Amino acid sequence: MHDDEVAITEETAKGLIFQQFPAWTDLPVQLLDAIGTENTIVRIGDDLAARFPRRPTTQARLEAEARALGSLAEHVTSPRPVALGRPGPGFPQPWSVQTWLPGTPASDDETVHSSHDLARDLAALINTLREIDTQGRTFDRAGRGGDLLRHDAWVDTCLRRSAGLLDVHHLRELWTHLRDLPREAPDTMSHGDLIPGNILVSDGRFTGVLDGGGFGPADPALDLIVGWHLLDHEPRETFWAAMDVSDLDRERSQAWALEQSMGLVWYYAQTNPAMSRMGRRTLDRLMSARGR
Repeated sequence: MHDDEVAITEETAKGLIFQQFPAWTDLPVQLLDAIGTENTIVRIGDDLAARFPRRPTTQARLEAEARALGSLAEHVTSPRPVALGRPGPGFPQPWSVQTWLPGTPASDDETVHSSHDLARDLAALINTLREIDTQGRTFDRAGRGGDLLRHDAWVDTCLRRSAGLLDVHHLRELWTHLRDLPREAPDTMSHGDLIPGNILVSDGRFTGVLDGGGFGPADPALDLIVGWHLLDHEPRETFWAAMDVSDLDRERSQAWALEQSMGLVWYYAQTNPAMSRMGRRTLDRLMSARGR
């Protein structure tokens, strides 16, 4: 999926796991066919999952992600960090192990898009995150969650790369409007990447959240992108009603959803069609909300 991707086979993963964690040598190891873009997931027995980063990373970064994940898991149902693996034969960088969380990714369940129950569950999740004390911290990293204007260059790249794929003219107009919306609310604690693949469901209800390594303070409009990524119009209205969200943050959430989705469509068009389709669906919802 990436030009700098670090690939790993099931046999290589098994060798690293058993060599570095011999207590697990009797457990089955299975490389999963998942749509995740940042990690190759390898299940270890019934209760563990190894995450092998697809792109170059560092020990310090994985340690920071483990701390964030551990903090998130204190408040919501999320995997817990278990161990950090070292580089080894066939894989030249560190990797991590977490607890396995049962459930079906919402990206694999088409029924959830119309679920009012899930809409209320997602609102409750975000409300819980917002109640966690930031301890005086503010957004201090790259990526989504800080200043919208810092994403102009990325959105411009996406617009240029999306010619022939999307309605670039109207998307450019929408970004021009959204990027200038003022920021009024202070940072709150945020998951940071509430896409369908990171939401686990069972029987149409929320059961847990994955990929919490970015948990930290951010723009409170950021986590609201889940309403655009996952919910059709009527359940999205239920989602808004279940939260104390200003009209301004509702609109600013469209900016974060657009910024993320624009990249998904063209970047993964050939290498991860499911992720590309997710981005296109979100953009369709955004344009529909604007009367396009």
